[in-house]
Amino acid sequence: MNREERLEEVYQKAKACELKGGNCAQCTIAAIFEVLGVEDEHVIRAATGLADGVGLTGDGHCGALSGGTIAIGYFFGRKKEDLPKMGKQIRALLLSRKFHDQFVEEFSTCRCHDIQIKQFGRFFNLYDMDDLKAALEVGMAEECSTLVGKSARMALAIILDEQAKKEKPVELPVL
Repeated sequence: MNREERLEEVYQKAKACELKGGNCAQCTIAAIFEVLGVEDEHVIRAATGLADGVGLTGDGHCGALSGGTIAIGYFFGRKKEDLPKMGKQIRALLLSRKFHDQFVEEFSTCRCHDIQIKQFGRFFNLYDMDDLKAALEVGMAEECSTLVGKSARMALAIILDEQAKKEKPVELPVL
C-alpha cells in the first residue's frame, strides 16, 4: 500500500470509529495503529479519558489532537530509561509541535470547547441528555468524525514522513 492509500485508509478508519463508538483520542490512535500494524491495546485504553477535551469537559485540547500526539510519541518518544536524558525527547516534541501547528491551521484552535463553538455556535455538555440530543441533531457526530479522520491523517503523514528519513538522529543545538 502506498503513502496516499495509507493516508486515505487511516482517514476512513478513524472517521468510522468515531461515528460508531466515539472517543476522538482512542479512534485516532486505533486507526493509526491499525494502518501501521501496531497491536497495543494498552495505549488505546490509556487514551480513554482524553475524549472531548478530557473527560467530556471540552476544557482541554481536542482528543483527536491528543490521540495523534500519543501516536507520534509512541514511535518517536523517549523510553523510560532515557528520562534523565533531556535530548532524547526532542524529536517527539518537534513532531508533536508540527502536528499541533497543522491542527490549529486546519481547525483555527486546538481547544475542544472552541472547536464546538466555531462549528456549531455553542458548546455541548455531553453529560446532559438534552445537550447530547441537541448535539446529535446539529450533526456533531458527522463533524467530529470528519475532524478525527483529518487529524489521524495529519498525524500519520508526519509519522510516515519521519520514518522515511531512515530514523536519522536529531541534531541538538549547543546550549
